[in-house]
Amino acid sequence: MFSGTCPFEYKTAVALLFSGIFHLIALLLVFLAFSDFFSGLWNPEVEMVTHVIKSINNLIIALAMYELGVGVGKEYTSDVAGESIFVSVRRTISRFVGTVCIALVLEALIMIIKYSQLELAGNLYYPVAILVACALLLASLGVFLALTRRVCEEDQLSCNIQHQSANATQGSAAESSAAAQPARA
Repeated sequence: MFSGTCPFEYKTAVALLFSGIFHLIALLLVFLAFSDFFSGLWNPEVEMVTHVIKSINNLIIALAMYELGVGVGKEYTSDVAGESIFVSVRRTISRFVGTVCIALVLEALIMIIKYSQLELAGNLYYPVAILVACALLLASLGVFLALTRRVCEEDQLSCNIQHQSANATQGSAAESSAAAQPARA
């Protein structure tokens, strides 16, 4: 059905659709975070800290959704921009994993503060486990970046050579067409 003349346009349209969905979810989560925060201001029965923590959690998830939307949109439309897919994927993964690590660390810190205020020191294993998982995720990202460095450098070098040869071909074609036209006085 879609294997006709324009599969690239279909792929781009679906990627932009998913990117838009992730962006909409991010906006809804931002709205929900502000709603939780302001409802906490007018509801004295529940502690304000609970509403602040809930709002921060929603904002962190919204940021991760936003990064995911940007990554999906950029990864699947990078052919249009002329950018190497390896470089694009490497950059997208780095940004997304970085955002997730920031979200995990913030979540762990919020849990530590919450448990210390509620005097639940026995539950500190959970935030410590999150911090260890985040450290493993960052170490894995470092390994991924180290393993893909050579491939991206080679791909970038071949793209530069192709661009230089294309520019040289266009330049020589322009010079030959200018030389072929008679001189006007």
